[in-house]
Amino acid sequence: ADEGIVNACSGELLRYRRHIGADHVQIFADIKKKHSSHALTVDVSVSETAKAAEFFRADGIVLTGTATGIQANPDELKEVGRAVRIPVLIGSGVTLENVKDYVDADALIIGSFFKECGHWNGRVDPSRVKAFMHKIKQLRAYNVKIGRAH
Repeated sequence: ADEGIVNACSGELLRYRRHIGADHVQIFADIKKKHSSHALTVDVSVSETAKAAEFFRADGIVLTGTATGIQANPDELKEVGRAVRIPVLIGSGVTLENVKDYVDADALIIGSFFKECGHWNGRVDPSRVKAFMHKIKQLRAYNVKIGRAH
């Protein structure tokens, strides 16, 4: 990470969640995340990293691009979706133009696209949100017609 090496400990986190009575709060693992150095894990595939997160009891997986606003790799969504049984979310770079590539995701985290000029630090632009949701409705209708559930 930008801050240096950060070690995550799922056991400690899960015990704390239980201790505070928050078992209903889900924990999602942002794997191969956009702000981390990949030099230490370059030899571990995204599907193997996802399997490890599932093994360590993550409630879901978040896939991101290489930086804020950069799209996640659609092929990684397919690869991870085949590798795990927990939800897979897309966490960066989803736009009106590429959302069709992510219809198999369990959820989308949208930030930059909803902002003025698509820039992460802008204000939310209601017209961009409305256009995006219109596109989502179209994709859902199309997927129902061809027999896909989303």
